[in-house]
Amino acid sequence: MIGHIESYDPKTQSGVIKSEDKFFAFDLQGWVADVPPDQGDDVDFDVAVDNTTAHTIKLVGAYLQPPKAVKYKYVASALALFLGFTGAHRFYLGFYKLGIAQLALTALTVGYGALWGFVEAVLLFTGNINKDAKGRPLK
Repeated sequence: MIGHIESYDPKTQSGVIKSEDKFFAFDLQGWVADVPPDQGDDVDFDVAVDNTTAHTIKLVGAYLQPPKAVKYKYVASALALFLGFTGAHRFYLGFYKLGIAQLALTALTVGYGALWGFVEAVLLFTGNINKDAKGRPLK
């Protein structure tokens, strides 16, 4: 079956997999992959006879490699610095709702929303904002 890890506790080395609105318990002994399980990982697994536990759990191939950066930190920083009042940097990073919120705040406050863009430019330059909307690191 295909599912994803809902929760995993490294202390007890056990967790829960959700598949098709059903939940299956698992422990680290049933884990086949070389890397430890992590919450949110998509997995392929077999169901035990009791129909409540999973075993032979493998990561789905897309998650074997760490995510690759596709967006540039300095492009996002420049957009935030010069067009931050429009939320352009948030649109660039894929945070569309935040971009719309910044644009609306700027329109409603007659320009004071630009402060939000300036603060985020500083956060981007210093590395405090370091991922895009899909969780990929910035270049």
